[in-house]
Amino acid sequence: MSKDFSWDDSPDLNITPLMDVMLVLMAILMVTAPTLTFQEQITLPQGSKTVQVTKQKTITIRMDTKKVIRIKNDEYQLDTFADDFVNKYTMFDKGAEVYIHADEELKYKDVMYLLKSVKAAGFEKVSLITL
Repeated sequence: MSKDFSWDDSPDLNITPLMDVMLVLMAILMVTAPTLTFQEQITLPQGSKTVQVTKQKTITIRMDTKKVIRIKNDEYQLDTFADDFVNKYTMFDKGAEVYIHADEELKYKDVMYLLKSVKAAGFEKVSLITL
């Protein structure tokens, strides 16, 4: 019996073929990735040349650091805004867009109260404007 094997020998691990395969796969991925595109099927509405487009009415609400709320030329206080807004804008189109522009120094709860008051009045398209 020959003693060609010794427990003291440590086998070498050759990872060169593995690295070659990984580099080839990475090159294939880099070449094919830009050519992959995602396509979403969208059905566009049919337009009519006889109907004239009307601009939707919008309401812009501004609140400054003193919690004074302005809508056009009218001024409201934050404490009474919910009731005043409901009373004044009940006849206004509820599908109109409402933009809230609040000063960045205001507390979060004050801006959310304003947003909640407008939503409670029945307006669904309410957006916050940031500058």
